[in-house]
Amino acid sequence: MRSQTGPVLIAIGANLPGQDGRPARANCIAAAESLRALPGLRFAGLSHWYETDPIPPGGPTYVNGIAWLEADPGQAIDPAWLLERLQSIESRAARVRTVPNAPRTLDLDIIAMGNLVRASPDPILPHPRAHQRRFVLEPLMELLPLWVHSGLGQTVQALVAGLPSQGVRRL
Repeated sequence: MRSQTGPVLIAIGANLPGQDGRPARANCIAAAESLRALPGLRFAGLSHWYETDPIPPGGPTYVNGIAWLEADPGQAIDPAWLLERLQSIESRAARVRTVPNAPRTLDLDIIAMGNLVRASPDPILPHPRAHQRRFVLEPLMELLPLWVHSGLGQTVQALVAGLPSQGVRRL
C-alpha cells in the first residue's frame, strides 16, 4: 500500500471507569498517550475532550475526543495493522465487547486515513457512521476545520450543520 495523504484520525471515547477505578476521561487520556507510541506515525494533535449523551439513551455519559496522527514521510500504514494496534490498546484498558453500543472502558475508531476510501476488509474507511455522529465531528471540526470526508466530499462543517444536537458539550 502506498502512503496515505492527509491525516489519520482516531476517535477516542469511554463511558466506564477502568479496572483500576480511574474515570473514563483518564482512560481516554491514557489512550491518547498510547497513540503517541505507534511506530510509523507522528502525533500531530488532540482535540479538547467532550462530554456526550449516550446513544441510545440510558447509560453513563461518554467522554470523546479526536487524535490526529500523520504517517511518517514515505511510510505506508496498513489500515488492518492500525486497527489491530488500536484493539490492543483497548484490551489493555479492559475493553470488553458484548453488544453494539454497550458501555465501555475505551473505544478507539479509525475515522479516516487520509483520502483512503475502502469498503472492505475491515476497517471500512472512512468510518461508515462518522458522518452521523456529532460526538466525532465536533472535536474533529475543532482540530481540523477544513477536513473533507473523502467518501462524501462534504466538509466537516457541512456534516455538523446537518445533525441534531445529540447532547455534545465541550469539557
